[in-house]
Amino acid sequence: MKLACVVHRYGPEIAGGSEGHCRLIAEKLAAVHDVTVITTTAHDHVTWANHYSAGETHVGPVRVLRFPVERPRDLHRFRDISDRVFRYTAGADEEQQWFRENGPQAPALLDFLRRSGGDFDLVLFWAFRYYDAFFGVPIVGDRAILVPTAEDDPLIHVDALTPFFALPRGYLFLTPEEQALVGDRVPSAVPRRVIGCGIDPPRPVNASKLPQGVTPPYLLYLGRIDPNKGCDALFRYFARYSDSGRTHAHEIQLVLAGPVNMPVPDHPQIRRLGYVDEQTRDALLATAAALIVPSPYESLSMVLLEAWNRGVPAVVNARCAVLKGQVLRADGGLYYQNAMEFAGAVDYLLAHPDLAQTLGSQGRDYIEREYRWPTVLGKIESLLAEVRASSRRT
Repeated sequence: MKLACVVHRYGPEIAGGSEGHCRLIAEKLAAVHDVTVITTTAHDHVTWANHYSAGETHVGPVRVLRFPVERPRDLHRFRDISDRVFRYTAGADEEQQWFRENGPQAPALLDFLRRSGGDFDLVLFWAFRYYDAFFGVPIVGDRAILVPTAEDDPLIHVDALTPFFALPRGYLFLTPEEQALVGDRVPSAVPRRVIGCGIDPPRPVNASKLPQGVTPPYLLYLGRIDPNKGCDALFRYFARYSDSGRTHAHEIQLVLAGPVNMPVPDHPQIRRLGYVDEQTRDALLATAAALIVPSPYESLSMVLLEAWNRGVPAVVNARCAVLKGQVLRADGGLYYQNAMEFAGAVDYLLAHPDLAQTLGSQGRDYIEREYRWPTVLGKIESLLAEVRASSRRT
């Protein structure tokens, strides 16, 4: 089949969940299909400033078409309209305007879909909240498949999404919780699959790649260091734990690896590494006592799957239904709702290394059952075939 994958930004150096998911799926599909990625020239997810050259290029095995962003995001205007939309006091026009202000605004991308969208058998869109998906799906609705990457945040409940979610001809969901969140606004006859994301068996680890001063046991946070990812609460909870006098509190580090978008406390047991290369990342994951995932909003935690792939248990924010659901299905970790439960979960894992190892092993078994590429691609291919067949009938 001739497939298009539409996503707001694209590239191996982009640290984003939906963007990374799109890239992995596009590269796997390109082995058996004619795949084109349709995206923008943006790299930064805050400003959407033009970074890449517009036009055609190749990223790995995939043909990529990039279209320029018309203007950077106006953060003041975006905050103002977000306040109105998320108080549910905005009208229909303002709700649509929110998606324009969220961006990245690339009218030429939409023009391309109007001219050439019919040349593709199917068009897959990633992440409903962005301009290209919200305004692009209606253009090619007769062949659109949506990968919504939806989270239970205020946006998901706005009225403008009710007609939007009725448009795609098929859905690829990341978790059962995401399907439940969106599914009641999707016509019952529309094909859908819960696919998660494929994970390759882990690469060998070079323990010498651990950064100087990072020695087990340590807790690992891996990803964007941002208030929206729950990092502010994580820092408070960890500081309270480290000062609590509990048996293991004085010996444990919190190691942070990823781009920093907020102040990090100056604390003797918090170690900020910034961006790390793949070998260092692998070493950090493989030797952590536990992975900490504090985000209140997720559609799928890829880093959680990566930790389980290496047999590492997790401690996750129970206020996120997706994270709690993943941990319960895998029986691969513990979860918390407040500082006391966070301290209790961390202390319990450190005091019971055999149990921690068992939880990590159960997480790895879960990956083997659900998230190896042949399993995931089988679900995707069956959905593509079903949607293609139904499109031909209509």
